[in-house]
Amino acid sequence: MLYSYLLTRSEFKIEEMPVDASRDKKYAYSLYFDLILFILKLSGYNIHNDNSKCHLDALSNSKLAKALISNEELRNNSLFKRNIANFDSILPSIYKIIISSSAFKDYSKISSPEIKDDVIFWNIILRTIILKNESFINEARQNSAFTVKGFELGVQMVIDTFNSYSETRTSLKDAQKALSKALNKSYELYFYVFELIVELTQMQTKRLDAAKTKYLPSDEDLNPNTRFIDNQLVKFIESNDDFKNYISSNPISWNDDTLFLKSLLDKILTSDIYANYMSSTYSDCKSDCDFWKNILKTIVFNDEDFLNILEEKSSYWNDDLHIIGTFVIKTIKQFSNSTNANLSLIPQYKNIDDENFGPCLFADTITNFEIYRAYIDKFISEQWDSERLAFMDIIIMSVAISEMLIFPSIPLPVTLNEYIEIANSYSTSKSGQFINGILYSVINYLKSEGKLNK
Repeated sequence: MLYSYLLTRSEFKIEEMPVDASRDKKYAYSLYFDLILFILKLSGYNIHNDNSKCHLDALSNSKLAKALISNEELRNNSLFKRNIANFDSILPSIYKIIISSSAFKDYSKISSPEIKDDVIFWNIILRTIILKNESFINEARQNSAFTVKGFELGVQMVIDTFNSYSETRTSLKDAQKALSKALNKSYELYFYVFELIVELTQMQTKRLDAAKTKYLPSDEDLNPNTRFIDNQLVKFIESNDDFKNYISSNPISWNDDTLFLKSLLDKILTSDIYANYMSSTYSDCKSDCDFWKNILKTIVFNDEDFLNILEEKSSYWNDDLHIIGTFVIKTIKQFSNSTNANLSLIPQYKNIDDENFGPCLFADTITNFEIYRAYIDKFISEQWDSERLAFMDIIIMSVAISEMLIFPSIPLPVTLNEYIEIANSYSTSKSGQFINGILYSVINYLKSEGKLNK
């Protein structure tokens, strides 16, 4: 989910060159970049790394400027790379007007301004100071392509770009909601597996009842072996309060998947596991639980139709099955060692810290992604171009660094092992070893800087 969000994230929507542009639109597009560069220079950014120095300290902490300067789409645009020396002569005078304005005084009262505060501030400065400054307008008119309409369009494009920040915030909220949904769906899968066991048992019960009423039933039809449908684990599940409460609050079933259930039940009934289970003369709770553990691990969790059904029901579930399957098996083991049908099922979260873990890790990685990316880039070998790294590797390492820094109770070896395993599952075959080496270097660096003390 982080991969999807960060891959498409941009703090601002950068305008694209209009197709078949008129003279007005061409000038507007040029002015658009002139204004962005001008605002960046006012914020103390020396875009072209020449010998001139910017001493605009009062505006140098602008998060809006930092977000713009880090925007790859903007940096890679040829118009952005050019120099706008024609505006440099009026920078000091406009800067003085800005810092003496009431808008700046109000802005200065904000202890830790966020990008949204910068957007409001620069929109006001743009409208009330820069665009009404005769020197700026005269400099703009020096461009032979200048048109009044193009000037107005270019200004509006800058305002639209700044205001597009709110769209990014909406996108972040959507990503956070999607994370919450994914976590809830993972827990739902836990109950879906238990519900599957119950519904397979009910289907077999109906089959046996139907066999008794068929024309000329056999002795086996009339007196079937009921060990499968009398399985104690199934009875525990059906009577468990946690299970019943969840099902009543979150109606889930396999009713729409009858053909799949029939197919899966047939695979179970024709398996050696089933044959050995039904032929055994020894029966107790442990053997009943062991039967379903074996069925799940060897048949259900590896069944292609089952995996396809999961993918149809939720895009998250195939990735979740490994860990959720482990939780299901763990729960079955608990049932096998207890005679209490109301044994508590595994809760979605152990405590409030556990509940906050995922959202905190998600938010911190997004907030500090550029910082964590810089740590990673610092230790990329000269043989590696950081821009050519698999983006998934960068995401995995960034989350690992976040976990190291904001969760002091988690031992470093645990974090390393976890994210190496994630890399092996989600990235390339060589990613685990590569990530291990980079993270070790980052750890040593953070310790030397006093930023990591575990």
